[in-house]
Amino acid sequence: MATRPDTIKVAPAGAAILSIVTLAHFVNDSFTAMLTPVLPEIQATYGISIARTAVLVAILAFVGSMLQPFTGLIGDRFGRRLLAALGPVLAAVGMTLMGYAPNFATLGLLIAFAGIGSAIFHPSGAAYVAMGSRAHQRGLFAALFSGGGTVGLAAGPLAATALGIHALPYLMPIGFAVGLASYMITPDSVVTGPTRRPAEYLELWRGPIRTLWATGVLRSLSTVSYQGLLGFVLTTRGQAQHIGPSLAVFSVASALGGIAGGRLSDRIGRTAVLRSSVLITIPLFIALVYSRPEQWWYYPLMAVVGAVVNANLPVAVVTAQEYAPRHVATASALMMGFTWGTAGVLFLLVGKLADLTSPTTAMTASILALLPAFWMTLKLPEPAIVKDSGVPVVT
Repeated sequence: MATRPDTIKVAPAGAAILSIVTLAHFVNDSFTAMLTPVLPEIQATYGISIARTAVLVAILAFVGSMLQPFTGLIGDRFGRRLLAALGPVLAAVGMTLMGYAPNFATLGLLIAFAGIGSAIFHPSGAAYVAMGSRAHQRGLFAALFSGGGTVGLAAGPLAATALGIHALPYLMPIGFAVGLASYMITPDSVVTGPTRRPAEYLELWRGPIRTLWATGVLRSLSTVSYQGLLGFVLTTRGQAQHIGPSLAVFSVASALGGIAGGRLSDRIGRTAVLRSSVLITIPLFIALVYSRPEQWWYYPLMAVVGAVVNANLPVAVVTAQEYAPRHVATASALMMGFTWGTAGVLFLLVGKLADLTSPTTAMTASILALLPAFWMTLKLPEPAIVKDSGVPVVT
């Protein structure tokens, strides 16, 4: 077996592309992550149930995620430069104005608007990373891109709690600045070869991507459920001050875990990382659910769980890209948007279960869904290494 090179190489143009789309990922996800920490405040303001607040999570997940396969298809066929640039702009506008919604319905519309920004950014950003990185570092650079978004998931809740919901518009210019920089730096993508038929994209579901997608849904459901219900658990215990720090530690550790998982998959294979991360996560995640902030192991365990559960996210994206090398944006969207969106919709059921039982019970049930996810990873074949694409997105 040939030895994989350890030296990380990327052309200067590729480095610039990777840097700006990773920064844009950070900014985009920072804004969309501002919803979760204010859910208890929204519940108190509107006098609604936990299940009703879960509707807001589902809106963001459905619009921001379920639309990604379609925006990925558009990017594959017509170019992705404008899509990647507009994403952070729309996310910034929608989320920073949610403190000024006159009613619950308007708040839902603002969140949907931010979701559109997320939907158009993620497939195009991931496709730029795939094309700008070398084959033997593709897992690493996908992990760095993913890590940018994951760190954004940590920064967003901290900003929302530190500034307050009515001061968030001060952050809006950041989204516009990053969107402009993205448009200036990323080159136009060029569609080469014959026009692809819509049926070609449907054929993606006939291969292992369908199984890979299902495992991603269950993994995402456990994470969405934990993050979405943690605020209610800590607020009930009188420990609301730990909501922001807990989510921040989880997200930062997730970014580091994703980088480690991506690089490890370059060395030992994609499926080995996918299987081991799911299996190791289950007992640690359940232990975290029943831990409390005053216990010394709470934050260290939070970091470990965040790292392990997210170790397979960038690996899953790269695996899908290598399963379908001619449709990288669409494959990326299926593993990012379509998995997150489906998990967000399923969270409605988890929210209802939390009302009927308790948030802790609902968390545990969602984590146990990782058991069939592990079984499905055993059926995944190891993808072939796709040759270098260099930095082909030049006009």
